[in-house]
Amino acid sequence: MSPGVLYVLVCGSPIARDVGLLVELAQRDGWEVCVITTPDGRKFVDTAALHAQTGHPVRSYYKNPGDEDLLPPADAMIVAPATVNTVNKWAAGITDTLVLGLLVEGYGFNTPTVVVPYTNKVMALHPAFHESLAKLRTWGVHVLHGDDVVRLGMPGQNDRFRKQFPWRRALQVLQTHFETVDRVEPGAR
Repeated sequence: MSPGVLYVLVCGSPIARDVGLLVELAQRDGWEVCVITTPDGRKFVDTAALHAQTGHPVRSYYKNPGDEDLLPPADAMIVAPATVNTVNKWAAGITDTLVLGLLVEGYGFNTPTVVVPYTNKVMALHPAFHESLAKLRTWGVHVLHGDDVVRLGMPGQNDRFRKQFPWRRALQVLQTHFETVDRVEPGAR
């Protein structure tokens, strides 16, 4: 049985170049994967390659009124990499990008969500960022952040930690979530 449809939500970070790794890992686990990017995230990904890999177009913008949905509904979401901007706007309920709109709706639909923030050490020190992550945790979002998850470099130096980005760990958190839900409510998602 397939675990369902996974939305991979991608923000504007150089690590986004590697999102195909997450897609591949998720597909191996049986997920049907759809990639949605922020407008800045789109600058870092190969949309044609991701479309070929997933069989779905990479979306970045809200559809026009009356247009059909191009993607099936999500059973789970992973936001990776998540920027400080997206994390803070999400926590504030701002929906000025498709990614943020999906995240805000995801709360209402009770969609299991994992977020993997990735920024530099200096930006990660801002109090609003930590307040936003704490708020997301209280809403049931699985937050993967800290030196035990992935190290952050100084501005312009994060590329040296690129190979350590926890793509697999994000999927493992989802798997654990579903195993826990199934033990409590068999067949529930």
